[in-house]
Amino acid sequence: MRTPVVLLPALGETRDDWTKIAPTLAQDHDVHALDLRGHGQAAWEPPYTFARMRDDVIRTLDDLGLDELDLVGHSLGGAVACHVAAAQPDRIRRLVLEDVGALRPRVPQSPDRPPGPLLFDWDMVLSVRRQLDSPDPTWRDDLALIAAPTLVLAGGPDSPVPDETIDELVNRVPDARRVTIPVGHLIHRAAPQAWLDAVVPFLAQT
Repeated sequence: MRTPVVLLPALGETRDDWTKIAPTLAQDHDVHALDLRGHGQAAWEPPYTFARMRDDVIRTLDDLGLDELDLVGHSLGGAVACHVAAAQPDRIRRLVLEDVGALRPRVPQSPDRPPGPLLFDWDMVLSVRRQLDSPDPTWRDDLALIAAPTLVLAGGPDSPVPDETIDELVNRVPDARRVTIPVGHLIHRAAPQAWLDAVVPFLAQT
């Protein structure tokens, strides 16, 4: 039986971001790459909260009839994936988090809007940034509710994600382990084969 794999992209990215690794995953899995709210073909409708993005993903899983699946999330997609796995622990068989740390308060910075048309809603970016700057502390507490074996991929010293927050996430998730691929934040794009070498055997485990 082919276990479905659902892929959630990072802030500002769409489901097309997974094109380098999706064909290999599709050899053994039914792959579903999703757009998060405010991105690509998903609804561009506020409020752009983590909780609403979680509910969007769960609704899509229901629509697709996916009762048991492996869930992969990069950055923002990983934060949302944690929400999904905590809310429905019996549904997620295995969880892969790419360069995601436990959310901690941080000093706000004002991002500059890129020029030209965007594949995402800029208001969504501002809303997500506010939640990342002042995260709901229950997000970290809920990591303890994740039942799935979890693989956390860290991007190493060139990643903007503080290394200690990745260690905190690994320590808070009951069954998690960490693998560092030191290529920065965009691991699956910068080193797709190394990403696959870590993820494919993990997903193959029963």
